Amino acid sequence: RKRSGGSGCAKRMGVRKLHMRQTYKIIPIYTADVSGVCSALYELGGMTVMHDPSGCNSTYNTHDEIRWYDQDSLIYISGLTEIDAIMGNDEKFLNDIMDAARELKPRFIALAGSPIPYMNGTDFPALAEVLEQELGIPSFSVPTNGMHDYVYGAGIALEQIARRFVSAKAVCEEKNILPHTVNLLGVTPLDFGAYSRAGYMKKNLEKCGWKVLSTWAMGDDLEVLGHALEAEVNLVVSSVGLRTAKYLEKEYKMPYVVGTPVGTFTEEIVQALEKKERYPYKRLREENSDKEQPGSGKNDKEVMLIGEPVTTESLALAIEQKYGILVHVLCPLQETEGLLFRTSRQVLGEEDMEEALKDADIIAADPLYRPICPKKCEFYELPHLAFSGRIYKKKLEKIEDFWKY
Repeated sequence: RKRSGGSGCAKRMGVRKLHMRQTYKIIPIYTADVSGVCSALYELGGMTVMHDPSGCNSTYNTHDEIRWYDQDSLIYISGLTEIDAIMGNDEKFLNDIMDAARELKPRFIALAGSPIPYMNGTDFPALAEVLEQELGIPSFSVPTNGMHDYVYGAGIALEQIARRFVSAKAVCEEKNILPHTVNLLGVTPLDFGAYSRAGYMKKNLEKCGWKVLSTWAMGDDLEVLGHALEAEVNLVVSSVGLRTAKYLEKEYKMPYVVGTPVGTFTEEIVQALEKKERYPYKRLREENSDKEQPGSGKNDKEVMLIGEPVTTESLALAIEQKYGILVHVLCPLQETEGLLFRTSRQVLGEEDMEEALKDADIIAADPLYRPICPKKCEFYELPHLAFSGRIYKKKLEKIEDFWKY
């Protein structure tokens, strides 16, 4: 009764219960929300400012961003000092941004927070409004605090781009919508690595008669993204693009499909685009699981895949189609609602992941998961930039077999 009463008290007071098992001793955590913002906006010609003493930028450019040395982008750190944090001195922050913006003339300004300004209660929306009024440059904030993973930050950042720069003026009549055209939503190096992955997705769809109008946000600039409403449908290729898809559907009645055109699954994606079927991989994986009961397939062993929900579920289906083997997805990311197949599940924390893997026969995951996997299992390396950073960049570029159609 005491435990029950305490829990009720916590709920009434608005206190969130924290599960201490969600700690990490051996494996790393996924890229944080602040880096997600920078990654999503990297190629769009804006200026992204991380409000932090310095740590976020060094982590971002040395681990999370493979374009850093080959392609310029206006990514800055505010250099928040202890005294400014204590005194709440936002004037210096604003003046530094305005000085840089007047010189560099970015297309937009994006503000991203870190733990310190979050604890101080910094009013980022108000600061963005001041910047826009003073400079006449579109400015917005993304409510990051370093406590979420990259999907949260990147997803909100791309949604902000849709809110600010996608206009219905170019599509006044239905005839202006181009048939068999699609936008790819949620394409960042954090999930797809090098440009070749995005290139394979485009080629796969083009072979099936669909033209990619814009890619959010690798390989296309802000002007191209602004014409997104001219496409017939949106294709959410990772969970990063889901917020944007939902916004465009709500505001402009634009349909979207969820799935990654990887390998043989591309054919199913194309059919889903034609029918505007929301989650084709769920239906197909359900059909596979009904047909392939344990002991009846080509292989009695089952595969565990670890990763981002949309790309990993799509890859799971491609593996099932090619090898006739059951695949289960374990997702260690926060935003999975509606994205996972029935035998897949969200697993948060190192101990829970180790428990989920203890009886696995075959595991395909980032190499840094290997230390918590059972020694008897077959382990296949599937590097994920958002997890291990640049460590396996060369291996990531070589794993292309499943992406080709």
